Amino acid sequence: MLLFYESYGLTECSPTCVENPFGRPTRPGSIGLAIPPFKARIVDDKDNDVPHGEVGELLVSGPGVMKEYLNQPEATEDALKGGWLHTGDLARMDSDNYIYIVDRKKDLIIRGGYNVYPREIEEVFYSIEDVVEAAVIGIPNDDLGEEIAAVVVLRKGCNTTAEELKKYVKDRVAPYKYPRMVKIMNELPKTSTGKILKRGISFDK
Repeated sequence: MLLFYESYGLTECSPTCVENPFGRPTRPGSIGLAIPPFKARIVDDKDNDVPHGEVGELLVSGPGVMKEYLNQPEATEDALKGGWLHTGDLARMDSDNYIYIVDRKKDLIIRGGYNVYPREIEEVFYSIEDVVEAAVIGIPNDDLGEEIAAVVVLRKGCNTTAEELKKYVKDRVAPYKYPRMVKIMNELPKTSTGKILKRGISFDK
């Protein structure tokens, strides 16, 4: 039997700083615990710790954290405020300090005062057999601040429509979360490492 242990890291942390302890039961969806001597916190926009279970930005500190970005003093100061690395990832921590990634902070959509995490909606799209890739983004809206839109790549040869995709998601998430606009594309823009490049997506009705 194969056992999978999720972990977490980033280039600025050299790279792994959180993992599920080997030989102990994992928690579904969790990246695990901070690896000693690393420490982790979940904070609000003012860097105050949030209660267990609430979503905030994941901060880490420890010997593997970078010293600076080369020749980028402002970016360094912003990333290392208060001596903690601001990862840019939104997460929550349970009462046993296990951490769960929710989304990227920069991808958060605020629709009519409600926080919408694109990753949650994308996972619903990925539960559809015909969906190969999906990206959920926020687009400017005069009344709501942002409206939710989705771009999807489908399996070749399938006949699923954008309206069918929208209805599928609408039936499975809260009313304020489903994308009002869905567009089917042949491919999505990607970075050199193969990650979907959301800022490269333009959405025309």
